[in-house]
Amino acid sequence: MFEDVRKEIESKVEAWSSRLLELSNEVITERRNNQNRTIRQILGHLVDSAVNNHHRIVRFQYTESLDFPDYRQDNDRWIAIQNYQSEDFEQLVSFWKSYNFHMVHIMGNSDRECLNHTWHDFEGTRETLQTIVEGYLWHLSLHLKEIQDLIE
Repeated sequence: MFEDVRKEIESKVEAWSSRLLELSNEVITERRNNQNRTIRQILGHLVDSAVNNHHRIVRFQYTESLDFPDYRQDNDRWIAIQNYQSEDFEQLVSFWKSYNFHMVHIMGNSDRECLNHTWHDFEGTRETLQTIVEGYLWHLSLHLKEIQDLIE
């Protein structure tokens, strides 16, 4: 299931994991995006996205309506508390890559009967398993584009 999304995630993660490791320390720690995040912090944020969406996708398999916290309003807190800015970058890239390959695995094993199970975000927007998986790829692509812009 979600074959196109899964292939796109795998392709992006495979290409970017090698590319990220080639970047200089200056590029990953000093250049900042419009949210004042470095590449290290953006990658950490993408790990947080995987962690939170992992929980949602799994829980969608056994409940029709989720009551699960939405961490989006706390993104900067998550980044600061985990101090991605000082984490070993090679380990961070490796973890991000592995976690995303696991995400691809669980997306592929999602039950089609659960596609319309719902969760409401902190703003009250209704999300389904379908929209969360598709949104995951969109979010990943958005932040990889930000990293690309910081590299250039």
